[in-house]
Amino acid sequence: MKIDQAIPMFRVFDVDKAKDFYIRFLGFTLDWEHQIFDGSPLYMQVSRGDLLIHLTEHHGDCCPGSAAMVWMTGIENFHQELKARIEKGRHLDIEHAPWGARLMKFTDPFGNRLLFNEKSDDESS
Repeated sequence: MKIDQAIPMFRVFDVDKAKDFYIRFLGFTLDWEHQIFDGSPLYMQVSRGDLLIHLTEHHGDCCPGSAAMVWMTGIENFHQELKARIEKGRHLDIEHAPWGARLMKFTDPFGNRLLFNEKSDDESS
C-alpha cells in the first residue's frame, strides 16, 4: 500500500473569517469553492505549497476543534512573513517542542489548530 496524500478538513462557521485567517494572514491561496446553491454551506480548498486544506461549513463533514501537524522547512522565513501581518499587541513565537522541532502554533477562529514544525538541529530540544 502507498498513501499519496492526506488532506486535513476543518469545520468553519464564517467564510469571510476563514478566508481572512487562511488567505490573508497565513498566505494560503484559494484553489476552489463549491456551493450547491446560493445560501447553502460552502466547501473550499486552500493551499500553500504542497499543503492542501479543505474548509467546510457542512455540519456532518467534521468536528470543530480539529488539529493538523504540518512538517515544513523555512519556519524562520514563515515567521518573519507572518510577523508583518499580525495584529498589533499580539505575539508570534517559535517554540522548541519536546519532539525535536521548532514549532509555531495557530488556532483559527473556529478552534481548529495548525502546528507548523521544522526539525531542529538543537539536540537539547
